[in-house]
Amino acid sequence: MNILVIGSGGREHALCWKIKQSPKTADLYCMPGNGGTSEYAVNCDVDILDNDAIKNFCKEKKIDLVVVGPEVPLSRGITDVLETEGIRVCGPSYAASRLESSKIFAKELMGRYNIPTAGFRIFETADKAEAYLREIGTPVVIKADGLAAGKGVIVAKTVPEAMKAAKEILEDKVFGSAGNKIIIEECLEGEEVSILVMSDGKNIISLASSQDHKRIYDGDKGPNTGGMGAYSPAPVVDKKLFNEINKTIIRPIIDGLAEEGTPYKGVLYAGVMITDLGVKVLEFNVRFGDPETQAILPRLKTDLVELLMATASGDISGIRLKWDKRDCVAVVLASGGYPGKYEKARQITGIDDAEKEGVVVFHAGTMVQDGTLLTSGGRVLSVAGMGLGIKKALEHAYAGVDRIHFEGMTYRRDIAHRAVERLG
Repeated sequence: MNILVIGSGGREHALCWKIKQSPKTADLYCMPGNGGTSEYAVNCDVDILDNDAIKNFCKEKKIDLVVVGPEVPLSRGITDVLETEGIRVCGPSYAASRLESSKIFAKELMGRYNIPTAGFRIFETADKAEAYLREIGTPVVIKADGLAAGKGVIVAKTVPEAMKAAKEILEDKVFGSAGNKIIIEECLEGEEVSILVMSDGKNIISLASSQDHKRIYDGDKGPNTGGMGAYSPAPVVDKKLFNEINKTIIRPIIDGLAEEGTPYKGVLYAGVMITDLGVKVLEFNVRFGDPETQAILPRLKTDLVELLMATASGDISGIRLKWDKRDCVAVVLASGGYPGKYEKARQITGIDDAEKEGVVVFHAGTMVQDGTLLTSGGRVLSVAGMGLGIKKALEHAYAGVDRIHFEGMTYRRDIAHRAVERLG
């Protein structure tokens, strides 16, 4: 079958890499792709926010399945547009994608179905938000309601810091219209994990657990990023906890959306905090996580295309997933200065040497110019290493990292530190 992957990051490179391994794949396209996806797919210079252009491309290339990587095309209704043309899409509808595009929608839905989450209040003006902050104190979490490229969440430890965040979002519009409203919610303490499942609108298949590392610096310090690394499985999620998460969070949200006439079809990502009072939802994402995907897909032994097509077709009941017993660690290599301002067009070397170490290198912010591989984004590469046990996986991943170089390259040296501490 002919398949289109939409997106240009490490997640999309990992999807193309895995999809290309399937005997069911004929022609594979990536829109727009990056410096690495062209090894597996034909990169297509099409605006991923132009629904009509995507629709016309799919019809011209006789696309059988579209896999949507990033959240923005989903929030603009690409699934609805393509399905109207009879094109199967692995990704939720516009209505269901509001789980990510509107934090207020998600919070209110969780409230209706008694899904555990942090307590919260909604504000549209900075003065009312400031009055509330003086009343409750800190720490709190300030969230822009809409999509803000992973940067619309601020953990404020002091009242002045919280007031500044509220003013910048609501009045200064640092996130544009995504900040027309904000949520102020309690700051949960515990260990965060990423739970990804596939749903056909009714049935659910859980993917392997994983854990992301949001902060830029070792020790979980510094500003939030799109994710500096991930590992799978996350040992904190044992079978009992996995069942609890499915029972109290995943099943109710899928059933609730179906009951309200917006069945969820695609991959659902739940960011969950494990607290002393049980599991609570931090956020929902309506697509594969990044960099979680780079740590999960290398462990998947089942044909990914079979899973994606069954999801898009509306029946995953016959699918059974098989997993590699080895752990996987994915370390993100970022441009110096990220998540702030950073330089581009820095030459990248050593990827071939790294892959001789047995790792897989997924491209994110890369481009090829005159035959030379260059940096083009904040998060540049993900280096994924596998091994029997987390320590072996770490050794392989960082052995690969040591072979790669570009000017200003920065990365965390403590990915999977919680798993190492937990397992001793």
